[in-house]
Amino acid sequence: MTTQGLLALVGGGEWRPGCDFDARLLEASGSTEVLVLPTAAAYEHPERAVEFAARWFEGLGATVRGLPVLRRPDAENETYVKAVAEARFIYLGGGSPLHLRSVLKSSSLWRALLAAWQGGAVLAASSAGAMVLTDPMVDPRGGAFTLGLGLVGQLAVIPHADSWSHEKSRRTITLAPADLPVVAIDERTAIVLEPGTGWTTAGAGQARVWLNGAEATLDALPA
Repeated sequence: MTTQGLLALVGGGEWRPGCDFDARLLEASGSTEVLVLPTAAAYEHPERAVEFAARWFEGLGATVRGLPVLRRPDAENETYVKAVAEARFIYLGGGSPLHLRSVLKSSSLWRALLAAWQGGAVLAASSAGAMVLTDPMVDPRGGAFTLGLGLVGQLAVIPHADSWSHEKSRRTITLAPADLPVVAIDERTAIVLEPGTGWTTAGAGQARVWLNGAEATLDALPA
């Protein structure tokens, strides 16, 4: 029997003031270490993302371990897979959702991540990470839809909702398949799924849900 951990889908702007939900996630993990995967930022100085996370979590009394899973072979590296399997708090940072998907899809590391979360580890994913964990996934190239990794099915995420253009957001909402909830999440904001409780919003901004072209509530999201 699995005991699913907390899941946080973050709208971007991670590891900054306003992300007060990180303290809650850290406490729920029962650990003082956060395993950060800067995979989506592989071509955008991933080491800087890890350093940024380390400074943020230091203020919360925790340490950060960066795991340089940057290319497809890295997702089959036994040392990295073991680190994910043993982690109690895993954080996927932002960057390119398409690169993140290509690295993780059907990999040993992805299977280890799923097993860790289903076994009670806390999982947070920001921007590209939040997009990829759903299926279908919003395609950042135009706002339509493509395949995601499907940790959460029948849900799509628009990150950086407070800075996306109105035209792009409306296109995504209009193109959404019937009965697919689309949640637009502001930066420094998360929707958090707690087993047995459902989804809640936390952080500095808001999350708006759209279903069949009309605004809905978090109750429309799959739990």
